Amino acid sequence: MPKDALTLLLAAPRGFCAGVDRAIQIVERALERYGAPVYVRHEIVHNRHVVEELERKGAVFVEDLEEIPGRYPVVFSAHGVPKSVPEDAERRNLLYLDATCPLVSKVHREAEVHFAAGRHIILIGHAGHPEVIGTIGQLPQGAVTLVETAEDAEVIAPPVGSSLGDRLAYITQTTLSIDDTIGIIDVLRRRFPKIHGPRKEDICYATTNRQAAVKVIAPKSDLLLVIGAPNSSNSQRLVEVARGAGCPKAYLVQREAEIDWRWFEGVKTVGITAGASAPEVVVQEVISAIRQRYLTRIQEISVTEETTHFKLPRALTA
Repeated sequence: MPKDALTLLLAAPRGFCAGVDRAIQIVERALERYGAPVYVRHEIVHNRHVVEELERKGAVFVEDLEEIPGRYPVVFSAHGVPKSVPEDAERRNLLYLDATCPLVSKVHREAEVHFAAGRHIILIGHAGHPEVIGTIGQLPQGAVTLVETAEDAEVIAPPVGSSLGDRLAYITQTTLSIDDTIGIIDVLRRRFPKIHGPRKEDICYATTNRQAAVKVIAPKSDLLLVIGAPNSSNSQRLVEVARGAGCPKAYLVQREAEIDWRWFEGVKTVGITAGASAPEVVVQEVISAIRQRYLTRIQEISVTEETTHFKLPRALTA
């Protein structure tokens, strides 16, 4: 029986960003330098394929430093950690390596500058996400108020003395939906005209680029697959962006095994992208599975070329 024809639109950029690539390299270099086991606090990035590959090489993932049974090296994940975590590591005499994405560290520094200037900080982000926990944890309790939606921004009540905005500032999680974040910022600026914000929005270049690519391919796609993990904020946002940009049949899958082939019924064009923590090998696995079932024509659609690279910690390069 002949195969049906299918066009695959591959978004570019997709997959690993510079911060994720750096974090993975830090764990791999630590294993080479110190030997196994090297402990990692929280998933180094939100992707099971990456985590399992590093586990095979000798990495051990934990959620708390108390789980480390001795003075082994420990790596902090790309999402960042509260200040209390490195302080705890020092108390335990642990060698620690910080794999926090430099763009997340930039947000941390912004928060500290605003706090030092006497401003109350509004953090736009998702409650419970490791990056949000890490950012709030840079400052004393009560210094940061979390806002998740435009509705939240409409009713937020800043501390007395900051309501006119001259003693108010906002920062954002780096992996948010650009469109949703702009809406929240618009509300904050309307309510607090003197609020301080970053010169350039905190949403990282990789999030921006991947969402821009999805906006190009979504209107042309009958079905769009986002390859990434369910706990990956930037991957979840890509699904939302795809649906908002004209492709209601947009789904998140971690691997080829999660594809429901009934999604393909009546479909002629499939868009494919990957979150910033999803490796290209999984993208190719998905493409291979599709090609086994369909006669495919592949077209890559690029919105920009990424050239950003981040240096490794000196402890691993000296």
